[in-house]
Amino acid sequence: MTLETLFEEFKKKKIIVLGDVMIDAYLSGKVDRVSPEAPVPIVNFSKREERLGGAANVALNLISLGAQVAMASVIGEDQDAQTMVRLFDEKSISTSGLIRSKDRQTTVKTRVIGNHQQLLRVDQEQTNDISKAEEELLIEKVEALLKEGYDALIFQDYNKGVLSEKIIERVIEITKKYDVLTTVDPKLKNFLAYKGVTLFKPNLKELSEGVQVKIDFANDRSQFDQAVKTLNNILQPKIVFVTLSEHGVFIQNENESYHIEAHERTISDVSGAGDTVISVATLCLAAGIRIEALAAMANLAGGIVCEYRGVVAIKANELFDEAKKLDIKCG
Repeated sequence: MTLETLFEEFKKKKIIVLGDVMIDAYLSGKVDRVSPEAPVPIVNFSKREERLGGAANVALNLISLGAQVAMASVIGEDQDAQTMVRLFDEKSISTSGLIRSKDRQTTVKTRVIGNHQQLLRVDQEQTNDISKAEEELLIEKVEALLKEGYDALIFQDYNKGVLSEKIIERVIEITKKYDVLTTVDPKLKNFLAYKGVTLFKPNLKELSEGVQVKIDFANDRSQFDQAVKTLNNILQPKIVFVTLSEHGVFIQNENESYHIEAHERTISDVSGAGDTVISVATLCLAAGIRIEALAAMANLAGGIVCEYRGVVAIKANELFDEAKKLDIKCG
């Protein structure tokens, strides 16, 4: 498969993103004095901006690469939920998997920016697990989507209560029934609940904490190898894919494993890089390319978005051009 063919394949894929969605809000203005009431800057407000965040940023990355995407999650019945649905509609992301709950608060993270510098962040969120009734409704929504014919489902966990242990186990079971690929970007809380998924993608810290093995990747590779072995024994995923920050990425399946070094870059912001990595990895997996090429593409994409300030989705043309320069072979 050529790179050109791979990027055309991306456009044919239909992906469900299941997880915690949120709004990233930005209040921007100019600071030129300190408040007389307290030793804090006064921001002379000039602009408010709202963007999709959390698991919704995974959806944005997939859309940017040409895929069709449905979002499955639980949000509130508040004004922020209406804003979120509008943002999804603007990006052509299906909301048929969303549940509106009067008992939940829509997650909003508001950053106050003065003179192009973040001064404060205010979080509105609810992090307890969704109710049993909401779990059942969400499982029904996911199965209804799967009946429509999807290629993969991404579990994107931000520890805000949507991905309960029951949701994880039941959805994995249902995806197997419909022969749909599953990929996971985990958090610690239910780290070991994802038994039998297709691809499991922790970062190095999550792997260490999840299997309780201390890892010093740079100085003792045996610790890392033990952690991966432990993970495989417990979860038995088809593919383990670990992001290693400045050390690149590691990928392994039953027959082969690869360590791909990070590319030298000017890092501006690592926020959202994990969302980009799981998005590209999932599309590459659905396209059926070799795991070495999958890891190389996802590693490259994660590095590219780190050069931008703030959370941004990968641009298809930028990823294609850099992959072409590096002569990544899809096989």
